[in-house]
Amino acid sequence: MFERFTKDAREVVTGAVEHGERAGARSIGAEHLLLALLDREGTRASFALAALGLGERKASLREALDQARRRAGLSRAEADALAGLGIDVTEIVSRVEEAHGAGALTGDHRKPGGRPGRQPFDRDAKSVMEGALRAAVARRDRHIGDEHLLLALTTRPGVPAEVLADHGVTHEALLRVLYGEGTAQAG
Repeated sequence: MFERFTKDAREVVTGAVEHGERAGARSIGAEHLLLALLDREGTRASFALAALGLGERKASLREALDQARRRAGLSRAEADALAGLGIDVTEIVSRVEEAHGAGALTGDHRKPGGRPGRQPFDRDAKSVMEGALRAAVARRDRHIGDEHLLLALTTRPGVPAEVLADHGVTHEALLRVLYGEGTAQAG
């Protein structure tokens, strides 16, 4: 599949690996792909994000991803569902971080003596890359670009899609910006 990735899409994947390694993550996740997309400039995905007003708000999106990581990767919807059962995720995070330090629930920081070298892609990241392939095939595009990775991130339930949607980046909005599909909406 990677032979079908454009240079920009390959650089996103490489950037995701770098983000994961810097964070000490045990595996490369969908959130790392999103962080790498946010780093890019002059690509179809970066132009789409800018057209949707995210150009100046990338720091806000990064902060929202960081907050979700501190909640052990739980989406806001999952945290709300737990709250409905009487479980206060914010309180749990506070107590764990008080006892074990900031970021204790992130799942980052490999254990000493852990496997050296590149970290594997987790199920979510693999699903995003497969979704990018499906998006390219559906559009009859010969190659998988970074815009297909961004489209795939908006279709997979979880933190990246939730954070993007909170910032006005939905699948429908991306289709409208990238391909002129759908109806224009103020917002």
